Amino acid sequence: MSVMKEFTKGLWKENPVLVLLLGMCPTLAVTSSATNGLGMGVATMFVLMGSNIVISALRRIVPKKIRIPVYIVVIATFVTIVDLVMQAYAPTALYEALGIFIPLIVVNCIVLGRAEAFASKNGVGKSILDALGMGLGFTLALVALGGTREFLASGSLFEVKMIPGWNTEFMLMTSAPGAFIILGLFLAGMNSMNMRKAKAEGKSYKAANLNCSTCNICDLGGEGKE
Repeated sequence: MSVMKEFTKGLWKENPVLVLLLGMCPTLAVTSSATNGLGMGVATMFVLMGSNIVISALRRIVPKKIRIPVYIVVIATFVTIVDLVMQAYAPTALYEALGIFIPLIVVNCIVLGRAEAFASKNGVGKSILDALGMGLGFTLALVALGGTREFLASGSLFEVKMIPGWNTEFMLMTSAPGAFIILGLFLAGMNSMNMRKAKAEGKSYKAANLNCSTCNICDLGGEGKE
C-alpha cells in the first residue's frame, strides 16, 4: 500500500465511524455540537498517534502473551496526558461536556484496534500515517455529525448563530434519538454513494466485514495468524 493510501484509507474507505462503526459510544454521546466533536476527535487522535508510535517501536520486544496489557498501559499513559492537559488548558465548558468520555478513550476500540491490527505489525513511519488518517477520519466524522445536530437544533455552528432568528431549539437533535437518526442518515448516504460508485465501475459494493479472520486481539497465547 502506498504512503498516500496508508493515510487516506481512514478518511473514507475505512473511516472508523462511517464504515467500520467503531467508537460508537463517544460518537453518539458527545456530538451534540461541532465543538464537542472536534475536541473529542483531536483528543482521540493524539492518543492514537502516541500509542501507535510507542507500540510500533516496542513491537519486537513485547512478549505476545502480555501484549494486550502492555498496549493498555501505553494507551492509558497518553489518555492521562490528554486528560490533564485538557483540564488545565481547554475551555471549562468543553472539558465538562466531554466528561467521562476522555478517560474512556483507554477502552476505545479504535485505539486498541489500530495498536493490535497495525502498529504491532508495521514500522513507526507507517504507524504514524495510519494514526493520522484514522484519527483525522474519526475527527471529521464527529465534527460533521456534531455540526449537523447543532445546526438542526439551534441554527448555530461552532456556537456561532448562523440563523439569527432561530430562537426555539429543536430538542430532538440534542438528545440520543437525534444522534441515532443523524448517524443513520450519514451511513445511508455513504453506502448509497459507494454503491453508485461501484455500479459505475461495473463492480458490486460490499460493506466492510469485521470478524475474527481480520483480528487476533483475543489470541493471548500468540498462536493466531501474524
